[in-house]
Amino acid sequence: MKKNLGVIPAVFPMPVLIIAAYNDDGSVNAMNAAWGTICAMDKILLCISEGHKTTKDILTQKAFTVSLADKAHLEAADYFGIASGNKLADKFARTGYHAEKSAFVNAPVITEFPVTLECELDEIVEAKHGRAVIGKIVNVSAEETVLDESGKIDPMKLNALIFDPFQSGYYVAGEKVGKAWNAGLPLMPKD
Repeated sequence: MKKNLGVIPAVFPMPVLIIAAYNDDGSVNAMNAAWGTICAMDKILLCISEGHKTTKDILTQKAFTVSLADKAHLEAADYFGIASGNKLADKFARTGYHAEKSAFVNAPVITEFPVTLECELDEIVEAKHGRAVIGKIVNVSAEETVLDESGKIDPMKLNALIFDPFQSGYYVAGEKVGKAWNAGLPLMPKD
């Protein structure tokens, strides 16, 4: 029997995305966001409020990167979510992490994270209950250590962090249990 829990953000898994952009002075700013998803083959949608320093930087620079946080970099990934760029001018520098300018957009690529989507600002969607930043993905870069033999990102090698909104935990994927667009074929009509 199901129990009513009320209104909670009951979607699992949620990605742990590190969004980075340049400040006005050229320094790097980064934040942790879980409310983001792919919304087209070359678009990513991020639900981030206008009060974030990173949001302001994205609007100014018209570009940003989105890195997939991984288990090896859990401490910094969480820090990017609890420290505010509005209060700490040296937020990124405190991690000791490094960034290189993207060859595709005017935004920093944080070198420690293994996968990065390099994006141009495409659209801001203002809605009654929030704001969505939509980026056009112009390149995805990945460390060779997270690629399989055919050059695709291997989720088991990536160890991407998954956010748990129920108990505020971080997890990583554990096993592949089926193949998409294949596991349900036995239920398809046979005619």
